Amino acid sequence: MSRKYNFSAGPAALPAEVLEQARDEMLDWHGQGLSIMEMSHRSDAFVSVAEQAEQDLRDLMSIPDNYRVLFLQGGATSQFAMVPLNLLGDKTSADYINTGIWSKKGIAEARRYGYVRIAGSTESEQFTRVPTQDELELDPNAAYVHYTPNETIGGVEYNYIPDTGSVPLVADMSSSILSREIDVSRFGLIYAGAQKNIGPAGLTVVIVREDLLGKAAAATPAMFDYQVHAGADSMNNTPPTFGWYLAGLVFKWLKRQGGVAAIEAVNRRKAAKLYDYIDSSSFYANPIAPDCRSWMNVPFTLANAGLDGMFLEQAEAAGLLNLQGHRSVGGMRASLYNAVPEAAVDALIEFMQTFAQQHA
Repeated sequence: MSRKYNFSAGPAALPAEVLEQARDEMLDWHGQGLSIMEMSHRSDAFVSVAEQAEQDLRDLMSIPDNYRVLFLQGGATSQFAMVPLNLLGDKTSADYINTGIWSKKGIAEARRYGYVRIAGSTESEQFTRVPTQDELELDPNAAYVHYTPNETIGGVEYNYIPDTGSVPLVADMSSSILSREIDVSRFGLIYAGAQKNIGPAGLTVVIVREDLLGKAAAATPAMFDYQVHAGADSMNNTPPTFGWYLAGLVFKWLKRQGGVAAIEAVNRRKAAKLYDYIDSSSFYANPIAPDCRSWMNVPFTLANAGLDGMFLEQAEAAGLLNLQGHRSVGGMRASLYNAVPEAAVDALIEFMQTFAQQHA
């Protein structure tokens, strides 16, 4: 079987050796005589898998002891509601920074539960950059500040962590978690859908500082209360066991690569190669300010949009999959998550060069 290069924004590429291990363990996990998918989530065998996955994630991200790690369902989109339900507490407003489509979705959902102040926005510039720290107008009395470090659709990302003083910083890291080193202690809460750098769709990771637990609004459903999940070790109900198991395999794989620092160097190099080629070409263009370009999601357009269909058809024939841009912005997008090998970027650039020569 010949695997192709997958540039999907999510569900995204998974490491081949992780998929191979899951395949080999599919029918009989560690001599237990059954699949991991068939085990009780409360069995000693699965609890050991869950605990090891959490410890490996803590090791990879250097998560401090006063943070809880939750493995939940519902995707990052459910977190748009869970964050205000849990963190507004006795306050009535929160600050949100608007840098693209996912920021706007979070803002729209949060407005169901309290007042949302827009502390910064680049919408008037078509989200081609992020606000600088000096441009942020933060309320010291806000319950929290929410931002999206990397906008998957627009391909814009922060090159800094906003300083919010004593106000907890909340980050939707769905498309950037584990792609580079971060200081978790700078955040009150981090959440991420798994389907980009962690594992398969269906699992969501939440990293929350303990002092932020226990403040959920009285009407919050039990399954939306972080304290409930923390108190039950993420097993208040049956968790997404297979996704949790696969995430654990990905964490082990990442450790074998040398950890987050090592994968960061690879990610930086992959993105630089592609952006350097785009910038050197008159046939392709990227609209994002260079200092705000995403390492994970690289959007680009062709000089002649009428060639988009042909580009995608020929790219797929060449083994380069899922390069079509999001329907809301058009063009192309190459997502370069951790499991996308550098050879995939090299192959994409070679194809882009050939296509440009043929159609310039």
